[in-house]
Amino acid sequence: MFESADELEPSVRAAYLQRLGVQARPPSVDDLFSLVRRHAERVPYETLWIAAGERWTIDPAQAARRIAFAGRGGYCYHLNGALGLLLRSLGYAVRGHVGGVHGAVATPDERGNHLVLTVAELPTDANPAGHWYVDTGLGDALHEPLPLMPGAYVQHPFRLTLELLADRTWQLTHDPAGGFGSMTWTTTPAVPADFVAKHEWLSTSPESGFVQVPMAERRDATGVDVIRGLVLARIGGDAFTAEPITRQADWFDALADVFDLRFDAAPPETRRRLWDAVLDSHRAWEARQRS
Repeated sequence: MFESADELEPSVRAAYLQRLGVQARPPSVDDLFSLVRRHAERVPYETLWIAAGERWTIDPAQAARRIAFAGRGGYCYHLNGALGLLLRSLGYAVRGHVGGVHGAVATPDERGNHLVLTVAELPTDANPAGHWYVDTGLGDALHEPLPLMPGAYVQHPFRLTLELLADRTWQLTHDPAGGFGSMTWTTTPAVPADFVAKHEWLSTSPESGFVQVPMAERRDATGVDVIRGLVLARIGGDAFTAEPITRQADWFDALADVFDLRFDAAPPETRRRLWDAVLDSHRAWEARQRS
């Protein structure tokens, strides 16, 4: 991950691996795939901490502790940051890179809104260079690593494309059914300062989609569970969109049952802020639909 990032404490690593349901083993392609799949399935992409009034930094060691001990998730800086530390603690040759998630058209100010991981030194017959693209921080995109090689790849229900552009820049193009258009990143190793300003904007600006809509996503082998505001849905296998969950207890139950996100130990004011923010977000959405 970041060259200067803290090492994982043994107790954090043990609890982190326990949450993923995997054992500590020497680096291998099979175990890398297992770690990434379990991370996607068990550690949700979530922005509920913003709506709850929590203020998280991008420090990967803090993110790892929240994942290991508090049962929380985060967005890309937290998920990929913590996973990068875990992989490095297990002996993997992992690096972080500056990325940018784009809509239909890329713009320069999107640079730094995403943290990407690559893992090296794991060659296979199909990937003799041994470089892998790892990303649990895109919410509804990857379920497992991709070989860092141009081509089209299917991870149900999505078809993803990797391209090597000019100036040692890679681009992932998402499936049209996905939640974004594409994401580009440079091969230069990242440092924390590359992301601080963008994290501040994403987590505090009224114009940020993460501030406007509290949400969580959980990726598995056949699709994605997602809750945006009060609406629970699934993309891919067994797809559905449910009616808005308008009772507070039912909404928190859905977070626990579908995303393994539990707020039972949170102070009452944190739960109240989160629920009030979700209601406000839903009412704003309804107003936009009527206009």
